[in-house]
Amino acid sequence: MKCIIPDTSAVIIGAVSELIENGDFDYPEVIVPEAVVCELEHQANAKRSEGAKGLAELQKLQKMQDGGELAITFKGKRPTNYDIKYAKSGEIDSIIRDLARSEFGTLLTNDKVQAEVAKAQGIPVYYFEQKYTHKALSIEKFFDENTMSIHLKENVAPMAKKGTPGHIDFVKLEDKPYSYSQLKNIVDEILEKAHTDSKTYLESDKEGSFVVQSREYRISIAYPPFAEGLEITVVRPVADIDLDEYHLSEKLLERIKTSAEGILISGSPGAGKSTFVQAIAKYYSSELNKIVKTMESPRDLQLDDEITQYAPLEGSMENTADVLLLVRPDYTIYDELRKNTDFNIFADMRLAGVGMIGVVHATRPIDAIQRIASRVELGVIPSIVDTSIYIEDGEVRSVYETKMTVKVPTGMKEADLARPVIEVRDFETGELKNEIYTYGEQTIVMDMDLVNGTSQEGPNKSSVDVIAENEILRKIKRMLPKKAKVDVEVISPERANIYIPDQYVPKIIGKNGKRIAEIEREIGISLGVEVIDEKPIDETPFEFDIIHTRKQMILDLGRENGRQNFDILIEGEYLLTATTSKKGEIKIRTGIELSDFILEAIEMGLKITAVRKK
Repeated sequence: MKCIIPDTSAVIIGAVSELIENGDFDYPEVIVPEAVVCELEHQANAKRSEGAKGLAELQKLQKMQDGGELAITFKGKRPTNYDIKYAKSGEIDSIIRDLARSEFGTLLTNDKVQAEVAKAQGIPVYYFEQKYTHKALSIEKFFDENTMSIHLKENVAPMAKKGTPGHIDFVKLEDKPYSYSQLKNIVDEILEKAHTDSKTYLESDKEGSFVVQSREYRISIAYPPFAEGLEITVVRPVADIDLDEYHLSEKLLERIKTSAEGILISGSPGAGKSTFVQAIAKYYSSELNKIVKTMESPRDLQLDDEITQYAPLEGSMENTADVLLLVRPDYTIYDELRKNTDFNIFADMRLAGVGMIGVVHATRPIDAIQRIASRVELGVIPSIVDTSIYIEDGEVRSVYETKMTVKVPTGMKEADLARPVIEVRDFETGELKNEIYTYGEQTIVMDMDLVNGTSQEGPNKSSVDVIAENEILRKIKRMLPKKAKVDVEVISPERANIYIPDQYVPKIIGKNGKRIAEIEREIGISLGVEVIDEKPIDETPFEFDIIHTRKQMILDLGRENGRQNFDILIEGEYLLTATTSKKGEIKIRTGIELSDFILEAIEMGLKITAVRKK
């Protein structure tokens, strides 16, 4: 080889200098294509380690030329925008091959496809095969059997989370902070392994971040401009538990075995969701001999080889789902459901007959069902999710099941208010925990523990009343000007009053009462219309009633002053600014400094007034 023409892959791995140093060459000529320089420059500007390595190799070749070991020149055309756009289709590789053909040189490459194409075109080629030897990452030294994750950031001492779900300590690994250059070397090591190790995948490559899955380690890298400093977070599962170690009831095991087809597994970050998912996947695959696949981004579940783990196909989970529907697995694990598209894909696959297990971040057992309820039609929820399992501190804390029924929602009275209702019940006890139904245009997820409780609107007002008031208020406001003053109060389960200015009454009533009747039919409750005065803002201070109870002090400014801002004054001196409730009240908790000031003013006979703000 008198004339060597390397492509980008050969330059990045240092194949040119290594070949010349270890081979028997007599002052060979190295022609570097300008297309290679262009690619390396682009990668270096994007802060990619490949670009830096390639430029370092070219600088090394320049020094070898100064030492009389070789002659180096740069030739060929720089790629156009078209060539760059279609680089993955082989346009830049084609430019490099054309140069090798025209210069009668030998193409040096580490790309197997590039080598095969050059052979097919009759171009002399030397395929430099880089042999991979497994080498542990330097970050692995921080992990012991109890380490869940490590957190490295420039100018900060390395930290780690150790323990098990529910019992986690955040500890310092070393006293000395890591520098930028130290972290950059670790990043280069990780990215290099992603290109050479068959079990290490570059899951995400975006401006400012990388996500790499290296065997059991999930590595997230953030750097400027996305983050203000270079940061590396490495997460690893700390437990590999079989399903029988969760001590599930026979009833639940039987459901998982025979009838659960749409399962949501929820919990807060670090609660142990992934560990439980791994256990249930192994149970389906090993114990029940089911075909199990996963949809993950990144692929960080630790599963047996029998279970194939799929990433987004061409960047899209929709494409992955299309393939899985052809593969026809018995169960598919979707880790994790976050975006609308994730929930829609989960629903589509479940309705297509695939058993689905979804992983969702949630802080309450009902949150997982509520998140999917806001994205799909109400009637199909039981067909999509029949079982919801909530994990906390590594244990199964709650199991809910969903069923469809037609009834009057709890807390409502009128028989003609009956509608489809999704009942969410505790799987073990059968206790009704939540109801999901539509009210007007809203989807309501009602907590049964709050239906008969008190709300912030008043001691005798249920949560159903508050929802009804908000729905009526929303409908009425859509019919009136934005600045119009409107108030609503539910008097009973069968009736509510609307309070509006006199000039808008005809618009709400409609001709022969048709408009108000239509609203009543939509909402399912009788409506009365009351007139409130809409006066110009009066900035004259006025006195008001003060009601002092054991728990709170109520400043009663009158219903006509509801939902407005007021300054409260003592003898003309400013005390506070507050917004009144719909009843025109300002409530202050007793025992705090504000209530003490007002009590002292009352005892001293000082004048307490309010002034409406503009």
